[in-house]
Amino acid sequence: MAKKRRVPTSVTIRSYQVGFGDCFLLSFNYGEEENAPARHVLIDFGSTGKPPQSSLSMEEIANRIKADCGEKLHAVVATHRHADHISGFGGKPGKIIAGLKPDLVLQPWTEDPAAAPDAQEATTASAGGAKGFVAMLDRMHLVSEQIHRETASLRGLKTVAEQIGFLGEDNLKNLDAIRTLQSMPCKHVYASYGKPSGLGPLLPGVTVRVLGPPTLKQSAAIQNQRQEDASEFWHLQALALRPPAGRKAEPARLFPKAARASSTAVLPFQTRWFLPRLDAMRGEQLLEIVRILDKQMNNTSLILLFEVGGRKLLFPGDAQIENWLYALTAAPDSEEVRGLLAQVDVYKVGHHGSLNATPKSLWNLFAKRNETDGPGRLQSLVSTMSGKHGSADRGTEVPRKKLMDALGRETTLFNTQKLTKTKPCNVVRIPV
Repeated sequence: MAKKRRVPTSVTIRSYQVGFGDCFLLSFNYGEEENAPARHVLIDFGSTGKPPQSSLSMEEIANRIKADCGEKLHAVVATHRHADHISGFGGKPGKIIAGLKPDLVLQPWTEDPAAAPDAQEATTASAGGAKGFVAMLDRMHLVSEQIHRETASLRGLKTVAEQIGFLGEDNLKNLDAIRTLQSMPCKHVYASYGKPSGLGPLLPGVTVRVLGPPTLKQSAAIQNQRQEDASEFWHLQALALRPPAGRKAEPARLFPKAARASSTAVLPFQTRWFLPRLDAMRGEQLLEIVRILDKQMNNTSLILLFEVGGRKLLFPGDAQIENWLYALTAAPDSEEVRGLLAQVDVYKVGHHGSLNATPKSLWNLFAKRNETDGPGRLQSLVSTMSGKHGSADRGTEVPRKKLMDALGRETTLFNTQKLTKTKPCNVVRIPV
């Protein structure tokens, strides 16, 4: 009887059309034949907006994943807790994924349920310090929930309200999904820069490096949002939005006995100039708050580099510049890391094509970018949906046109925006 290969012969990467979200299935194939044994890793499963050209539900996508992995997942990776990365783990889709009996769930250190509120790293290492970073992340969800509700009362601010609503929804706590991930009866790893991912024993012949997020002991940059203390900022904001004990969750009124004008009623003459402008100011304030929140959560995202047979596959979730800085410049082995990143063969584009998730310092490292198509050219994968996030006027739209043009020009680009119901998945096979 022939001995099974212990080194993959190829890697198949499937990127599913989930709209604005991420869902990637990596299959490490241990043989040349079509039905050769494989090990399957699901990286994220979430969405905050479905595209008009595809009406597949998350439950239908979960069943496709089930078929594509032969009803067995070896690992689930949840890069961070944004809804567009984990919402699919809730409800019926989550039960389907849990039914594939993964041997490992991998998440960033900030998701460790045993971490103390003032933890600076996962409980697998010594904890300590005064910054309530983990507690701060939880407070953000309360802020987001109240902002999401308040958005409905804004008058005549369709674009701003849509952006606030989208970002607010993305930052809701997703308790159902989180509980499903935590309750999967398998090994759980909460990783940070340089720590073991737990994937090694499950993927013979594959090396997996965790390049982010750093712990607060390694780099305080991931908690920086403003000059103010981040934990105090979110603590005070959460308190301001929390209703008094025994009251329903609604914003406190400054003048509780004053008459109120609803968002749908015709405004009194004397208020028709003032109130819309007041709403506009409030809308911009809320939008700025949820932008900061969005950035903060992205800085807790896992960054994984898979190395197999000389090939390198980079999956950075939504990691933004503060997350990347440690790996690229401050880590003791950053020179070695930059050398590895220079030889990346497959790049999962960060944060659905936002510009700040593919910093120039990273982009310029990629040595396999080439304007001429051919063997050895960098391949890029982006899961995105236009019109859901950011503003072209501000140069913050996602996906960012400038970045997408460069990806299309210098890499072989696979974009989920071009997928349809009849073709809901991009399949890329990488020989190794």
